[in-house]
Amino acid sequence: MKNLVQDLVKHLTLERLEENLFRGESRDVGQKSVFGGQVLGQALMAAARTVEGRQAHSLHGYFLLPGDPRAPIVYDVERIRDGRSFTTRRVVAIQHGRAIFNMAASFQIREQGVEHQAQMPEVPGPEGLADKAELGRRAAERASGRVRRFLLQPRPIEFRPVAPDDPLEPEPRPPQRQLWLRAAAALPDDPALHQAVLAYASDFSLLGTAFLPHGLSFLQRQVQAASLDHAMWFHREFRLDDWLLYAMDSPSAGNARGLCRGSIFTRDGKLVASVAQEGLIRKVDDHGE
Repeated sequence: MKNLVQDLVKHLTLERLEENLFRGESRDVGQKSVFGGQVLGQALMAAARTVEGRQAHSLHGYFLLPGDPRAPIVYDVERIRDGRSFTTRRVVAIQHGRAIFNMAASFQIREQGVEHQAQMPEVPGPEGLADKAELGRRAAERASGRVRRFLLQPRPIEFRPVAPDDPLEPEPRPPQRQLWLRAAAALPDDPALHQAVLAYASDFSLLGTAFLPHGLSFLQRQVQAASLDHAMWFHREFRLDDWLLYAMDSPSAGNARGLCRGSIFTRDGKLVASVAQEGLIRKVDDHGE
């Protein structure tokens, strides 16, 4: 697991080509296209490397085209504004000469102000819960081909669902779920890296929350799904190598789109980030029509 986490850190560190130009390698995580969390994390790191003395407080990104997991991605950062308190960056991810993703990110100096937050749901702690990797191995016994390879893909992030669902034959249930997550090994003391890893991890399971009431899974052949956009707000500092609770819900689905939201808490109940994502959800026949 330590090697997987080290590889993820290297994966998110990026190569600097010019002052505002970066290159990141792609990784095959068992999907046909680049994993959206990879692009989120790398784009945020690219923006953060052009900012000093400030941490990201929000990002808003749009997925434009599926990425090629066999090719690197170039991140072009535009320095929109450097203000006294806030810094704004725009990032375009480019692959094969085309923009596949764009993002706006805002950074802020540390300031004091009024505080309140939502309460963390009362759920069992991560101890004693099955890791998603183990759940995937069990499900893989009933799968083959690409689905089996996806279920057996090793991950640098540990996920422990509070109430697991069957990814191959899901039963309809309310559109909400919670899971514990953390890096599978210690991470360096770099707040920007922890934010980038959380952006990476936040794309796992989120859109699938909109599938729950309909008894669907993105592993089913009749389901076509893709992230359309992704937004995050970072409220307080955290470490991704400590357990965090990811509480998700889907308030709406319609017009072939599903909206999902997430709140991320530390073990002691501190709300550290909020997430929102809309994704494409289509039911197709076996011929993809």
